[in-house]
Amino acid sequence: MDRSDPSPQQRAAKEFVRLLDIMARLRSPDGGCPWDLEQTFQSIAPYTIEEAYEVADAIERGNMNDLREELGDLLFQVAFHSQMAAEEGAFEAADVAAAINEKMVRRHPHVFETTDNRSSDDQIVAWEIVKAEERAAKAQGEDAASALDGVALSLPALLRAEKLQKRAARTGFDWTEAEQIFDKLDEETAEVKEAIASGEEDAIMDEVGDLLFVAANLARRLNIDPEVALRQANAKFERRFRAMESLAADRGKDFASLDLDAQENLWKAVKKTETPT
Repeated sequence: MDRSDPSPQQRAAKEFVRLLDIMARLRSPDGGCPWDLEQTFQSIAPYTIEEAYEVADAIERGNMNDLREELGDLLFQVAFHSQMAAEEGAFEAADVAAAINEKMVRRHPHVFETTDNRSSDDQIVAWEIVKAEERAAKAQGEDAASALDGVALSLPALLRAEKLQKRAARTGFDWTEAEQIFDKLDEETAEVKEAIASGEEDAIMDEVGDLLFVAANLARRLNIDPEVALRQANAKFERRFRAMESLAADRGKDFASLDLDAQENLWKAVKKTETPT
């Protein structure tokens, strides 16, 4: 590489500054974009969440071109929120970068302060200790600190359930064996049936929620990410359902017009093609 060529860090800095300039132009009352000018933190938040999911989707598909594009869309969200905050005098993009830089250095003393032979598991423990200290410091002068502080309300429900359970487990509030959770699953299933029999919609929703929460706990106890497991189950269902529709079409049938028994037979036929002999 020619020494006059910019380094990756220099290119990144230049392009990020350009992004901030573009964002400022879009939000400028003098010739900016009307749509961008109308937005607020609240209206943009759903887009931020959507972009994060699209990043995850590109990773799942292993498409690096899409990943590059989706990461750019997510970075634009950072610029958008930072610009709106700067307009309110709250903070700027540089403050966002400085905050995460300081946090990463603080949470990795074994890298930036001392050198040790810490394992990945050791780092997870140390990371959580530092995070707990940060939460305790933040809670000073506010309500008493809880082990559950900092678990964002906006997280997808299944992911938030797992995080709440992990936090509670660190205090010792946890089952010692996965087998114990099956008894709880049976109990919650029975309560769902009782709620259905009562016909009370609020009770049914409450009990179904409890059942899902326990199912998430079982996955966590088995060291399985419940979000990933459900995503794989969704993909499997979609693959099999599409295969059923294709199989019905190959037989000259409209899948939707078939009765449930015929549809079930197609489901079994599709499953059989996926099951190793």
